[in-house]
Formats: sequence, structure tokens, C-alpha cells
Amino acid sequence: MLTLTRKPEETIVIGDGPERIEVIVKEIRRNQVRIGILAPENVRIFRKELIERDNEEPVSDPDREQG
Repeated sequence: MLTLTRKPEETIVIGDGPERIEVIVKEIRRNQVRIGILAPENVRIFRKELIERDNEEPVSDPDREQG
């Protein structure tokens, strides 16, 4: 894991060329950091905790449902 220190309005660039992603530190307030992300439209961006939550939810099986 790469760990960087950034101040508000400083940017981290991931990749290069037209597919690069920029992460901008917008604001730091107590224990919260606001970031902005510039990425190509084809790059989907998710919060990790939502992905993990969705992976933990049981998938319903219509063949097993009782009506």
C-alpha cells in the first residue's frame, strides 16, 4: 500500500493518459476528509463499505420462496 500525505486542494494522479484518475483533497475537518474524484466516464466509482454490504446480503432464490 502506498501512503501519501496531502493538504487541501492537493491532488494525487493514478495512471496516465486519457484513462488517468485524479483524487483531490477538498477539505479536512476533524476526523473527516472530503475528496473529489476526476475519472473517465467508463470508470465506475463505489464506496467500499457499500460493496461489502451488498456482498453480505443474502441473494433470494425464487425457486425456494414459499407463497
